[in-house]
Amino acid sequence: MPCSAVTLSLATITSIIAVALLAIAFATDNWLFIEVKRANILKSLSQHSDEHSRALLDSVNSKYYFYTRTKGLFRICYPKERPPTVKTYLSPVETHCNNINYYFLDENNETKDFTDDAWARLHMGRSMIALFSLAFAAVFAAFCTGVTGCWRRSPSNITATAILMLLACLLSAGGMGLWHGVEYYEKEKVVGEEFYQRWDNELRENTRVNYDWSYMIAWVGVGWSLVAAILFSGAAMCLRGEREREEAINMQYLMPVYPQKQQYAYAGYPVPAPQAYAGPYYTAGSAYGPYNY
Repeated sequence: MPCSAVTLSLATITSIIAVALLAIAFATDNWLFIEVKRANILKSLSQHSDEHSRALLDSVNSKYYFYTRTKGLFRICYPKERPPTVKTYLSPVETHCNNINYYFLDENNETKDFTDDAWARLHMGRSMIALFSLAFAAVFAAFCTGVTGCWRRSPSNITATAILMLLACLLSAGGMGLWHGVEYYEKEKVVGEEFYQRWDNELRENTRVNYDWSYMIAWVGVGWSLVAAILFSGAAMCLRGEREREEAINMQYLMPVYPQKQQYAYAGYPVPAPQAYAGPYYTAGSAYGPYNY
């Protein structure tokens, strides 16, 4: 089996896996799992009757960040209890969710009181969505060039596919990097009351944050897209080598072959002497000839 057929098949399979994983991660809401032990918080607050405890108890029953939740790129979902003061809807997987606001259309000027850190977090979140969208656009372009390259067996088209898959890998990796930047700002900077730096100690002590499966398959998808780019590059090299060999074989049939004297000798036929040919011969001192003066 030709080298190009094997590498193209492997590259196609890995690229499909990469795109599927990235698409699933992009669409699902299980990047972070934030477990809040509400029972422990309520038990602790019941032992105190001061004003701070009463105010915190009101927040426990109303604020969404006192509830166990999963967080994705677009939604926050509540697999257990859901906050009564937050308007939710059923996601495609039948979980109650509310959208994450990136303030693309800030008609009510809700961002007027944002700090510099809050603005930095918001810009990184918007850029993250943009990079993932560009990565999917690069994958679509790679699909077009890949189909054309396979149909025409064109090394240049397959090379373009490899470049586009590498671009998709870099864009999605950049999106992952920005996601980590957003996560860092939410934990280490003061960017809103719903984030770690503004949490009460009771909430901090009874909350566990873990990376979830959507986050993991996103990184796996980035890795597979890099593997696909390498395989497409190898397939282009194989196609180029096969084309050069085919052209060399065709040139052998196109070049004319002239018979030579050595060919007759090697074939067993005697090479005739010059005297065997008919014609007048002139020698020195001959009575006839142009040189007899």
